[in-house]
Amino acid sequence: MATQLYPEYPPDLNEAEQTYLLSNLKDWSIAHGLAVRPTASYVSAETDPSGALATTAPVTLFPSLFPRVCFEQAKSVAQAYNELYSAIASDEEWLKQTVEELVDIDDFIAELWKVHLAVKQEGYVQPLNLGLFRSDYMVHTDPTNPQSGPCVKQVEFNTIASSFGGLSSHVFGLHKHLLAIDAYPETVASINDKSLPESKSVPGLALGMAKAHEAYGPSTGGLPTCVIFLVQDPERNVFDQRHVEYELNKTHGVRTFRLPFGRVLEDTKVDSDRKLIYTPPHAPSKQFEVTLVYFRAGYSPDEYHSQRDWDGRLQIERSAAIKCPSVLTQLAGTKKAQQVLATPHSPHLKRFLPDDAQAAEVLKTFAPIYPMDESEAGKEARKLALDPETAMRYVLKPQREGGGNNVYRRAIPGFLKDTPETHWPAHILMEMIEPPAQDNVIFRNGELQKGGVICELGIYGACLWRDEGGQSGREVLENFEAGYLLRTKGSGSEEGGVAAGFGSVDSACLVDV
Repeated sequence: MATQLYPEYPPDLNEAEQTYLLSNLKDWSIAHGLAVRPTASYVSAETDPSGALATTAPVTLFPSLFPRVCFEQAKSVAQAYNELYSAIASDEEWLKQTVEELVDIDDFIAELWKVHLAVKQEGYVQPLNLGLFRSDYMVHTDPTNPQSGPCVKQVEFNTIASSFGGLSSHVFGLHKHLLAIDAYPETVASINDKSLPESKSVPGLALGMAKAHEAYGPSTGGLPTCVIFLVQDPERNVFDQRHVEYELNKTHGVRTFRLPFGRVLEDTKVDSDRKLIYTPPHAPSKQFEVTLVYFRAGYSPDEYHSQRDWDGRLQIERSAAIKCPSVLTQLAGTKKAQQVLATPHSPHLKRFLPDDAQAAEVLKTFAPIYPMDESEAGKEARKLALDPETAMRYVLKPQREGGGNNVYRRAIPGFLKDTPETHWPAHILMEMIEPPAQDNVIFRNGELQKGGVICELGIYGACLWRDEGGQSGREVLENFEAGYLLRTKGSGSEEGGVAAGFGSVDSACLVDV
């Protein structure tokens, strides 16, 4: 771990100061929807049988310090990353080569690819695609060269269900409010109006959806139109989603419905023109033509309980509704694709970003990533992963989203020895990013947790593009950065997924280092 940025931050609070700050934090959070459904370990099913209760989302008391230069670096490449992943999703030939390495050892990837092939055989009817992406970074300081200064390195790129955009805007508002009511001691000079960058993720993500809805156009059959939020049921993170949904309703006048992932076949149909028609269960006499399906579910294999769930995914994919994301866009976000791009000396980046200057800035954010296959790079990675000493510098990642799936440092050799060698290529080996140390206080499940923390910055991006047959036929219609998220976890936790119970939502306090 690198030298601490500001050892005196955050300050110790006396009992009266802590009581004042905490009472305002809890009240403001619930009043403004900075909330989640409680876990069963915090509120039992017997206490809340109808799932009606809400609790403050895990949140930091203080905005965490983040180098201004790193924050600006991450924001500056947002549009380039949108361009990159829209290009990858439009390049079926390249994706096929990448995915085919996984289909024999990863059933989930294989099933997603089957959905694509089935629609390809029938013929795609919707050339428009929407990506609401999030590129996650950590501040990296080179322990071998302290004079080099901090920079950001990419942890991963999310192409499906990029969460916490709704809560991100509100945790900024919380910290801004606590500053305004003097909840922070005067000795904390770091926190001021100029050091707290606003996250505009709610309006940014809603704008991306509104642009897709507008591009779809009116119903040719005279039906009212709507956007579907495809969700898990039950959903702990419902308030995060609702903030974006309500913004889409209020600012853009777009009608929205929430459709549980398991009810796609019950509540939708595809008509003779392949339009996706939604019938609300509460109003069975009404029908809506779906312009956009926004996936906040369907990213994990444990959501596909039977063939019926895969049939539902196929029904959406073959329809004329715009998908956020399409199956190909989801596959573009696999760790394998990230590894192929980021393996040292990889020639693939230039294929998608021909602008040398743009590609160079993206390349600076890559951390070294290696395959776990039988290639020369893969054989070297296997040696590093199996050696307990060298494994301490790496994390082993599968092709999964949602947190809780990675294997870290000393646990890697034992994990590989217990895993059939034929399944090793389903993982990638990534060099650990070494962030600077700092402290903070996290409020979670009614308790305060103080100590060392690690921060992960997510930059949202919105990209709408038309794919008329491969990269050469791709036309980007909208491409913009859409706000940020800071997630903070205790330095003893390797995972950062807030919904998975490991981290907290946070906002940035920018500092010059």
